[in-house]
Amino acid sequence: MKRVRIGGQAVMEGVMMKNGDRYAVAVRKPDKDIEVKVVDYVSMESRSVFFRVPIIRGVVNFVESLVIGVKTLTYSASFYDDEEPEKAEKEKKEKKKERTPEQQKRADDAAMIGTVLFSLVFAIALFMMLPAFIGELIDKVIDNRIIMSAIEGVIRLGIFLGYVALISLMKDIQRVFMYHGAEHKTINCFEAGVPLTPENVKKYSRYHKRCGTSFLFIVMIISIIVFMFISADTAWLRLVIRLLLVPVIAGISYEFIMFAGKSDSKLANALSVPGMWVQRLTTREPDLDMIAVAIKSVEAVIDWEAYQDAMHKGEIED
Repeated sequence: MKRVRIGGQAVMEGVMMKNGDRYAVAVRKPDKDIEVKVVDYVSMESRSVFFRVPIIRGVVNFVESLVIGVKTLTYSASFYDDEEPEKAEKEKKEKKKERTPEQQKRADDAAMIGTVLFSLVFAIALFMMLPAFIGELIDKVIDNRIIMSAIEGVIRLGIFLGYVALISLMKDIQRVFMYHGAEHKTINCFEAGVPLTPENVKKYSRYHKRCGTSFLFIVMIISIIVFMFISADTAWLRLVIRLLLVPVIAGISYEFIMFAGKSDSKLANALSVPGMWVQRLTTREPDLDMIAVAIKSVEAVIDWEAYQDAMHKGEIED
């Protein structure tokens, strides 16, 4: 049996877990029941060898994760998008009746693509272009490319951490961060080979080396290093080059996260510390009910009992 590395994401009142070309999202509905939706899909890496090339696979995985993330967030929010769920559901059904299934699918795909594009543009503008613009203003005072890249990087990190700290003040986001903690604890328990019960999972760390928060933090750090080597005569050209390098930086960051997630070496653990420190902001200690939701999501994508049995027998191959 091949080694499995499950990934996940917290959603509104729930958790999404992904294993290979299958993902499941489990949501605690307003009536307290747990709804589980399982989706099979063909990833880009499965379609072409080109998409499995290092660096390129990082960009592909990032985009796919963003698409799945938007879909699962939208799905989980659909249970809580109105104070009168029955009325909201009735209105949705009436709107769908006016469209054919094909028209509805096109409309849903268009909405999803629009959301993904907006998210990308917003993130790049806030965390990449804004710090670069501020750096260009400071560059008129400090004429040293290396020092300016370092200052720009500090500004970028400050904006990122400030943004996370600000949204963490929202009650809904605080609950999402608790589910984020439940996701990490469940994966840590699963990877340790311990039976997935809420009580067992509760004992494990809410931090994980393959977390998306760590990925974003590594993006910030690598961008500082990469941007130190950018040299152009005009400010607008430097901004364009930064924009074009965003996929490269994302690809390099993905390779680092994969290396750290697969290795227990002292080097990998040491390099993972800063990203896991940032997870203190994006995770909270979950309650047992939240952990139960995360477990349901794992159960939908893998027979964890059979996998752990093979693990204990030494039958797992890397």
